[in-house]
Amino acid sequence: MPQNHITITPFHPDYAEETVNMWRESKERAIGQKEKHSVESHLNFLTHILPEQFQIDLALIDGRVVGMAAYNETEISQLYIHVDYQGAGIGQILLDKAKTQSSGRLILYTFEVNQSAQRFYEKNGFVIIGRGQENEENLPDIQYEWRLKE
Repeated sequence: MPQNHITITPFHPDYAEETVNMWRESKERAIGQKEKHSVESHLNFLTHILPEQFQIDLALIDGRVVGMAAYNETEISQLYIHVDYQGAGIGQILLDKAKTQSSGRLILYTFEVNQSAQRFYEKNGFVIIGRGQENEENLPDIQYEWRLKE
């Protein structure tokens, strides 16, 4: 998919349902576990809770949500790509934008079972700084950090 067809735009509630459906499918495929929260709860989280602390960007192709990222100056909270568009460079575009908006340091968590995410983040200069299991899914996770090279 050529990158010139990808539009990055701030999240708008008109895209909430489509974004949540893409997010849930992507996450379920990545971790092999059904989403614990209802769609309604997830919609509330996306539209009311997440925006309080994070900028949310959507990646659109022909008006269709194919990716989303929620981040601030120091953390990437969410980064999900539509299952049909993974490996097409969309995650790279969203990650690069988060890096340019950052303080020069970003932290994020990913699940240990999500090896493609680990490869992606490590290829992009993130290093492991911690491991744990304190998440709703009760799965081992990895904490990564990226620092701008001086």
